[in-house]
Amino acid sequence: MAEEISLYAITLGGLILLGLASDSLVRGAMSFSRRLGLSPLLAGIFVVGFGTSLPELTISMSAALEGQPGIALGNLVGSNIANIWLVLALPALLFSISTGHFGQRRSMLVLLAATAAWIGLAALDQFTPLAGMILLAVFVLYAITVAWQTHGAYTAGTDVGFTQREKKPDTLFMTFAMITCGVIGLPIAAYLIVDGGVGLARAYDLPEEYIGLTLLAVGTSLPELGVSLIAALRRQGDVVIGNVLGSNLFNLLGVGGLIALFGQLDFAPVFKNYDHWILGAATLTLAVFILPKGKVSRLAGLALLLAYAVYLYGLVNGWNILAQVKALS
Repeated sequence: MAEEISLYAITLGGLILLGLASDSLVRGAMSFSRRLGLSPLLAGIFVVGFGTSLPELTISMSAALEGQPGIALGNLVGSNIANIWLVLALPALLFSISTGHFGQRRSMLVLLAATAAWIGLAALDQFTPLAGMILLAVFVLYAITVAWQTHGAYTAGTDVGFTQREKKPDTLFMTFAMITCGVIGLPIAAYLIVDGGVGLARAYDLPEEYIGLTLLAVGTSLPELGVSLIAALRRQGDVVIGNVLGSNLFNLLGVGGLIALFGQLDFAPVFKNYDHWILGAATLTLAVFILPKGKVSRLAGLALLLAYAVYLYGLVNGWNILAQVKALS
C-alpha cells in the first residue's frame, strides 16, 4: 500500500511539475517571439498550439527511449481524443465557440488526412522509420505553409481571426529564465510521470497502454485545457479551436514521426480493436463543427463530455469495436 501511495505521489508530482514547466516555457517563448518582432498571430499558432503539446512530446519520447512503446503511443492517441472531447468540451460549457474562421478548415482537412494515415499505418503494421520521416516532412511542410499563408494574409490586412492584446515583453533575463526552467523541468517531469505510470500499471497488473490512454493522456492535456479555458473566458474562440488543431497535428505528425524514427512501432491490440476507432470518431466530430462553420454550443459541449465518459467506460470494460464490425460484415 505504501509503495502504491508513493507511486501516486511521484506521478502527481510529475504532472504538477509538467504543468508548471510547460507554462514557463510557453510564456518565455511568447516573450522571446515578441522581442523578435514575430506577429502575435504567428506566435499564437506555433507557440500556443504547438507549445502546449510539449508534454506529449517529452513523455512519449522518454517512454519510447526507455522501451515503453505502450505508454508513448497511448499518450499520443489518448491526448488527441481528450483534446477534442474534453479540452474543447469544457470551454464550450462556458461560452459557445464559433468555428470555421481563417485557416481552420484547411488545418482540419490536414488533421483528417493525418489521422487517417496514422490509423492506416498502424492497421498495416507499417509504422516504420520511413513512415516517421514522411510524417515529419508533412509536418514541416504544413508549418511552413501555414506560416507563409497566414503572414501574407495578415500583412495584407485580412481578418485572420486572432486577437491578442499588446503586452510589454518581459526583461531579457526573465525571458531566458522562463525558457530555461521549462527546458529543465519538462524532462524531469517526464521521467517522474513515466516512472510512476509504469509502476502503477505493474502494481495493478494493467497494460501500460491503459495508463498512457487515461492518466497520462489527461495529464498531458492539462496545458491545452488551461489555455482553452482562459481563451474561452476572454471570448477568444479562435484560440480554443487553433489550440486543439495545432496540438493534435503536432502529436500525430511531429511526435509520432519522431518516435517512429527509433524503430518500427508495434501497436497493442487495444489500439486496433478500440482506441483508433474512437480517435477517428473524435476527429470526425471536430470536422462536423469546423467544415460547415458551425458552433460548439453548451449542449454540444455536454455531448462531447458524455462521449468522453462513454469512451473511458468502454476502455475500462474492454469493448472491441473491430470485432463488432467484423460480426456485422
